[in-house]
Amino acid sequence: MDYKDTLLMPKTAFEMRGKLPSKEPNFQKRWKEGKLYEKMLENRKGAKPFVLHDGPPYANGDIHIGHALNKIIKDVIVRSHYMDGYYAPFIPGWDTHGLPIETAITKLGHDRKKMPLADFRKLCHDYALQQVATQKKGFLSLGCIGDYDNPYITLKKEFEADQIRIFGKMAMDGLIYKGLKPVYWSPSSESALAEAEIEYHDIKSPTIYVAFRVKDGKGILDHDTSFIIWTTTPWTIPANLAICLNKDFTYALVQSEKGKYIVLEEMVDSLWEKFGFQEKQILQTYKGSQLEFITCQHPLYDRESLIILGDHVTADAGTGCVHTAPGFGADDFYVCQKYGIDAYCNVDEHGCMMEDCGEWLAGQYVDDANKTVTMKLDELGCLLKLEWITHAYPHDWRTKKPIIFRATTQWFASIDKIREKLLDEINAVSWIPSWGKQRMHNMIADRSDWCISRQRAWGVPIPIFYAEDDTPIMDKAVFDHVADLFAQYGSNVWFERDAKDLLPEGYTHPGSPNNIFRKEMDTMDVWFDSGSSHTGAMIARGEGYPADLYFEGSDQYRGWFNSSLIVGTAVHGKAPYRQVLSHGFVMDENGEKMSKSRGNSVSPKEVTNKYGADILRLWATSIDYQADCRIGDNIIKQCSDTYRKVRNTFRFLLANVGDFAKENLQNLDSLPLSDQYMIALLADVNTKVRKAYAEYRFSDGVTALTNLMTNDFSAYYLDYTKDILYIEKMDSLRRRQVQTVLYTALNVLVRLWAPILCHTCEEINDYLHLEEDSIHLGSFAEVTFTFAADDVKAKMERLLMIRSDVLKALENARNEKVIGKSLEAHVQIHVSADDRMLIDEVFPNTFQQWLIVSKVTFSEETLPAYEVSQIKVEKCDGVVCPRCWNITNSTAEDGLCERCRMVLGK
Repeated sequence: MDYKDTLLMPKTAFEMRGKLPSKEPNFQKRWKEGKLYEKMLENRKGAKPFVLHDGPPYANGDIHIGHALNKIIKDVIVRSHYMDGYYAPFIPGWDTHGLPIETAITKLGHDRKKMPLADFRKLCHDYALQQVATQKKGFLSLGCIGDYDNPYITLKKEFEADQIRIFGKMAMDGLIYKGLKPVYWSPSSESALAEAEIEYHDIKSPTIYVAFRVKDGKGILDHDTSFIIWTTTPWTIPANLAICLNKDFTYALVQSEKGKYIVLEEMVDSLWEKFGFQEKQILQTYKGSQLEFITCQHPLYDRESLIILGDHVTADAGTGCVHTAPGFGADDFYVCQKYGIDAYCNVDEHGCMMEDCGEWLAGQYVDDANKTVTMKLDELGCLLKLEWITHAYPHDWRTKKPIIFRATTQWFASIDKIREKLLDEINAVSWIPSWGKQRMHNMIADRSDWCISRQRAWGVPIPIFYAEDDTPIMDKAVFDHVADLFAQYGSNVWFERDAKDLLPEGYTHPGSPNNIFRKEMDTMDVWFDSGSSHTGAMIARGEGYPADLYFEGSDQYRGWFNSSLIVGTAVHGKAPYRQVLSHGFVMDENGEKMSKSRGNSVSPKEVTNKYGADILRLWATSIDYQADCRIGDNIIKQCSDTYRKVRNTFRFLLANVGDFAKENLQNLDSLPLSDQYMIALLADVNTKVRKAYAEYRFSDGVTALTNLMTNDFSAYYLDYTKDILYIEKMDSLRRRQVQTVLYTALNVLVRLWAPILCHTCEEINDYLHLEEDSIHLGSFAEVTFTFAADDVKAKMERLLMIRSDVLKALENARNEKVIGKSLEAHVQIHVSADDRMLIDEVFPNTFQQWLIVSKVTFSEETLPAYEVSQIKVEKCDGVVCPRCWNITNSTAEDGLCERCRMVLGK
């Protein structure tokens, strides 16, 4: 007789192969059509809120792997907090103004300088929304949930209106002003830039030493003396207005064969060697403070250069005499302000020298001017040395081209006035990783006022009107009126109407007796846009203030974290976030930066099409995402292997509870100790993983879950309980006890995995029906029992040590060809009296079943020693039961063992 049909073999339609790329879109469609996100919010109405505020990605191009990491982690955070009982709304956002979209429209053949500005902006508007749609599709393909039908987008009318109100409040509080200062200027973009829009690359630059002859020595220095300056930007020499010394440094008057020179005393030897001077006689020394107000003749023009003093002068490079051009450097600008020296800028917005530089230089780009100025200085006998250095230099992060420091009239947000408050707020925020706190503190402590104006077409206009006398109008009624117009028509109305038609009806101003006004044409820094999102999205959408969490890449300490802190604190008096969490950059498998030119970039779409989004989600939560991390084919395959093990464990669990219903559940306190041990392990992992979710330590959670499923369940418990699940009667107590463990494990594990493997766990729920509509509408499970878990674990861990000895002995016997399968073994074992009592307590008459052998004999003889016991393995005598495969002493004609005969009713 074939007894196969009498066995309760595993049965499930849950497939071994995930087939994720074909299945996942169906789940995503179901979630959308079934309004999963809306139901999640409805389920948690009135619960404690947890708000993760989405930092808006820039709407330009398909999503890349960094986007995927960011949105997956956010989705896991939102889903896990929901499962933990929180009301967890998530409103995705997009940043949509700025240069990249302008550039994209220009590449499509549209010239913003040859068409009405409002028409060009309409093209930008429509293009941006197309990009939003593309990226939205990409994020949804990752299994992300949220209010994707109603995202916040910085170009939306209501968002722009809120941004104007924010600007107006800051302006009325005295935090917005217009001023002439050197700012980061991008000739390639023809616009001022923010610090967050700067990146540094190495370039090779000329460095020159130039002599400035004394004109009025104030009775201290003769006319035949020269100060030696040093600069890496020869093109700024035409704008030189001063030479700065340090008041406390000692300067030497030194005779050489080419004349007398002033340099820092401690640098005389190294400089004279550099210049190749033979004669070196120090005639006199002076403190920098003694030389203040001496004037020098500019080497190129008929004007003076004043000797001034500044604390920024250091002794680590140059000559100690700092070339000072207040139009092209922040230190230069501020020190010259103290001496009443106005900024002088002789370079235009294209980075070209202007006419007042002289015909010999006018029109040249600054890089070309370096050579021309250097040659002119050499021709005039003022150049002492030309060298070349390689150093880090600021570049426009969009165009990747060098920027310059250039004094222009711009709009600024004051940092000085709120700096101390900002620093206090930083201290009140929880930063993860913890170094983020010091990083942000240093950035704010050292930050100059924020240049918020941009010379761009596509952006939110700065809502300033000018009276006839050029006075900027700072009037709350005007700001409110413009905000109302933007709310109704969008910001394009600013460019479609004349100034008078944008002002409140009947508006008058003492600076405009003829009621003539003009409007500002600069737009706001895009970081002001996104930095206003706490108001334009959170508060406006009822999420409150501050958010519980901001989570973005580590580059956002100088970007969105920074601008949001400034705007939020300025407007609401408090940081917009309670916690800030950051992630690193995604590198290739070799730790190299990804780039199209290298061909080493990884497309999220390619991964999801080949492996599935759940594999990408598993990768994102398995790595140390808070540091720079890696991805590539081998890494994805490893994640796929891990997923396969987890899925197969789930499949086995499902296949063995197909005939089990909730009413079959046994009281956990009544289970045998070996089963209670698994429940205790399950409870530990449940606590550990939920804590890991709460603390954003996802890799710890993944490791705990994977180890439990592959080691404790698959390799151990599920292995030995097959003999119970397959062989015993369907409704036998022992089988129901094991099934209780399996069902409880499924109930806990599916919920713990759900925030990460969101599609797979929904598929499991379709078979198991833990939740009626979706596993994602449920909560984490509670594992409730009253047995002493620590005592249970202590006993089982001792027994598992004995089991480990047995497994080693079986392996040795297998290698020596004594046995084949473990069921062929007769294990003789010698253990201590305490261990024997423990075995009898936990496994009365079932010890051999737990060890997956056919026979165990306890011996008092000395046997081969192992770690905690003595063991000898022999081949078991008897016949193999044709149903359970155990070796038995049965003498029945059918060969069935006594247990199988009882199960079959024979």
